[in-house]
Amino acid sequence: MAERSINMWRENAVTGMAEAREGGQELLGAQLQTSSAMLAQLAKTSEMLSRGASRQFDRISKTHAARMRRSFEALQSVMEQMARPERPGRLVEAWRDYGHDVANRAVLTLDTLRERGDIFLRHEAEGCPPVLIYDYEVVMDGASLPQPCNYVLLKILPPEGCEVHDWKRPYIIIDPRAGHGAGIGGFKPDSQVGVALRDGHPVYFVSFRREPEPGQTLASVTRAEAEFVREVKRRHPDASNPVVTGNCQGGWATLLLAATNPDLTGPICINGAPVATWAGEVGSHPMRYNAGVLGGAWQPMFWADMGAGVFDGAHLVMNFEMLNPSRSYFRKYYDLFQAPAQSRQRFLEFEKWWGGFFLLNEAEIRWIVEQLFVGNRLVKNEARLEPGRIVDLKNIRAPIIVFASHGDNITPPQQALNWILDTYADASEIQIRGQRIIYMVHDQIGHLGIFVSSKIAKKEHTEVTSTLKTIEALAPGLYEMKIDDTFGHGAEKEFTVSFHERALDDIRALDDGRDDEVAFAAVARASEMQAGAYELMGRPVIQALATQPVARMGRAQHPLRMQRALMSSHNPMLSPLPRLAAAIETQPRRAAPDNPFLAAEKLWADVIEQSLDFARDIRDAWYEWLFFATWSTPWARAFGRTHQLRRTLKNDVELKNLPEVQAALRNMRRGGFAEAVIRMLILLAESRGNVRRDRLERSARILTQDEPFRSMTADERKLLIQEQTMIVHFEPEHAIESLPALLPRKKERELACKVVRYVPGAQKEMATHTIETLQRFHEILGVAPLNDDVLNDPMAAAE
Repeated sequence: MAERSINMWRENAVTGMAEAREGGQELLGAQLQTSSAMLAQLAKTSEMLSRGASRQFDRISKTHAARMRRSFEALQSVMEQMARPERPGRLVEAWRDYGHDVANRAVLTLDTLRERGDIFLRHEAEGCPPVLIYDYEVVMDGASLPQPCNYVLLKILPPEGCEVHDWKRPYIIIDPRAGHGAGIGGFKPDSQVGVALRDGHPVYFVSFRREPEPGQTLASVTRAEAEFVREVKRRHPDASNPVVTGNCQGGWATLLLAATNPDLTGPICINGAPVATWAGEVGSHPMRYNAGVLGGAWQPMFWADMGAGVFDGAHLVMNFEMLNPSRSYFRKYYDLFQAPAQSRQRFLEFEKWWGGFFLLNEAEIRWIVEQLFVGNRLVKNEARLEPGRIVDLKNIRAPIIVFASHGDNITPPQQALNWILDTYADASEIQIRGQRIIYMVHDQIGHLGIFVSSKIAKKEHTEVTSTLKTIEALAPGLYEMKIDDTFGHGAEKEFTVSFHERALDDIRALDDGRDDEVAFAAVARASEMQAGAYELMGRPVIQALATQPVARMGRAQHPLRMQRALMSSHNPMLSPLPRLAAAIETQPRRAAPDNPFLAAEKLWADVIEQSLDFARDIRDAWYEWLFFATWSTPWARAFGRTHQLRRTLKNDVELKNLPEVQAALRNMRRGGFAEAVIRMLILLAESRGNVRRDRLERSARILTQDEPFRSMTADERKLLIQEQTMIVHFEPEHAIESLPALLPRKKERELACKVVRYVPGAQKEMATHTIETLQRFHEILGVAPLNDDVLNDPMAAAE
C-alpha cells in the first residue's frame, strides 16, 4: 500500500514537472510573442519618425536652399546696380528719393492701420454684422425658436440688373463659425453668392450674431438650420430641394444637418471641411498635432471658464495665425507697406472680417473638440449631437460634393475625404445605398481661397453650380469631378467638366497610409482623462474667480483685440496721421522703379520672411517628432486601444442580403419602359467609367422633361434609380438578359435603344466598350444593329 502511494506520488510529480515545463514554455512563448509585437510597434514608430524627419528635412532643405539662392542672386544684382560707374553721383539722389518714399509709405501704412482699428471698434460696437456686400433681409431668427440660438436666416436681395426666379432651386450658404464672423462667402461680387445669383437662383445666407444664446448647443444650431431649410422650401414650393453649401466649419455642420434630416435638403457642398480630423500625411499638416503637444479638451474648457462660460473665438483666430506667422505678422503688412494706396481697400475689407471675433458657449466648443477634432467620433459613428441621438453619415441621402485642396494647411484633402473610407465598405456600398459622392481636389489653393478666391469662384464654384442642375441624373457611386479643357477668354471662358468613376483606393492613394492615426487614439483617451481631472479639481476654482466683469476684461485685453484698439483714432498719438496721409495723397512722391534701394528693401523683406518660415518649419518638424515620440510608442498604442475602434462595415455578402437589395433583385423582371431605360443607362455608365457633363445634361433632360419620367416626383425617380443600380451591381448579366421581359413590344424596344444611344452622343465620340454595350442591348432586344447617330431627343419626338 505504501509502495503504491509512493509510485503514485512519483508519477504525479513527474506529470506535474512535465506540465510545469509545458506551461513555462507556453508562458515563454507568450512573452516572446508580446515582445515581438512591441518590437514591431517600435519599428513602426521608428520608421514613421524617420519618414517624417526625412520629408521635413527634404522640404526644408529644397525650399530654403532655392529661396536662399534667389536671395543671393538678388543681392548680387543690387550690389551690381550700386557699383555701376554712373551711380556714385546718383546714389545720394537715389537714397534721398528712397527716404522720401519710405516716409510717405510709412505714414500711409500707419494711417491704414489706424483706419483698421476704427473699423474694428465700430464693427464691435455694431455687434459684428455679416460682411456681405449684398443687401439682405432677415427671414427667420433662431433666437425665437423653441431651442434658441444666435443663428439667423438672411435672404440675399439681388443687385440691380440681376434677375432671380422663384422656381429655380434655392441656394443656402452656411458660413464658418470658427472664431470669425459671417459673410466671407459673399463679400465679393465673384463669390459663392455672386455665382448663384448670376445663374438666377434665389440665395439665402445662414449668419450668426456675435453672442451665443444662453444654453445654446450644437444641437440647437442644427435644429435651427433645419427650420431655416424648411422655411426656404415653403417659400419656393415649385423648386427642387435647396442646395446647402457649407464652408470649413459650416461644412461639417452641413453634414450634421443632412444626416439628422435626410429628406430635407437637395445636394450638399462641403468646402474645405475637416471631418476625418486625425488624417493627414506624415511630414505635413502640423495643425492636427496640437492636442497631443499642447493639451486636449481641458484647454478650451479652461478658456471658456475664464470667459464665464463663453469661449472667445479670438483664441481660434490666433491659432490660425500661428500656422503661418510670416504671413500673419510680417508679409501682409509689408505687402501693404509696398503699395499702401493700391492695397488699402482690399486690406481693410479682409481685416474687417478677420478681426470680427465671435463667441461660443462652453458646450459648443467642447462638443467640437471632443466629438470632432480630438475624439474623431463623427467618422467612427460615435458622435452624439445630444443624448441618445447618434449622427450617422450613412443616413445622408442627398448628393454630396466635396471640394478640397493640396494647398490647404488647415483642412488637407485627407481630412476632407477620409470620412468616406470610414463610412462605406467600398464604392459599391455607395451605389447600393443610392448615394452620389463627388469630390474635387485643387492643386494649390489655400484654405481661405477655397471659398474666398475670385478665381475659384469663376471656375470651380461656377462649374459646380452649373453641374448641380443635372447631378441627380448621375448614377449612384463615387466620382471625381475634373475641369479639363478651356475655351474662350475672359467672360466668355468655358470649361469641359467630366465625372470619373472612382474606387475607395483612389482616395486612399491621396494619403501615405493610416497607421499614423493610431497615435491620435491615445491622445483622445488622455484628453478625456485630463478633462475629467480638470472638471474635478480645476473648474470649481476657475469658475469661482471668473466673474462676468473679469471675463469681459479678459476678452478686451486679448492680444488680437489690443493690437487693433491701440492702433485706432482713440490713441491720441495717431491724431496727426489723417492730415499727413491726406497731404501725401495729394502730392505723392515715389522713388523710381529702378531705384536700387527699393530692390534692397524687397530683398530685406524676403530674407525676413524666409527666416520666419524657416523657424516655422523647424517648429512644425519638432511638433511632429515630439507627437509621435510620445504617442506612438507601444505603451501609448496600448493605452489608446479602446479609442482606435472604427465603425463596423458590411462585406459584399452582407450588403447583398440587405432587405432592400433582396427586394430589388426579386423585382428584376418586373416593370416596364421606365425601369428598362434607367437600367440600360446605368449599364452604359458602368461600361464607360466616366461621364462628360454634356452627356449628363442629356440624361437629365430624359429624366426630367420626357414622359414617363416627367410626371414622377424627385423621390420616385431616386428610388427607381437606386433599385436598378442594385440590380445592375449584384446581377449585371441577369440585368441585361431580363430586359426583354420589361419591354415586351417592339416599338418600346426600339425607342429604348434610341434613348440610350441619344445620351452618349455621336458614335465617333464613344469609346469601344460603349459601342459594344449598345450593340449587346440591340442583340438581346432583337433590334436592328447600330447604324446612324441619335442626336435629338427621341422621346420628345415620340410625344
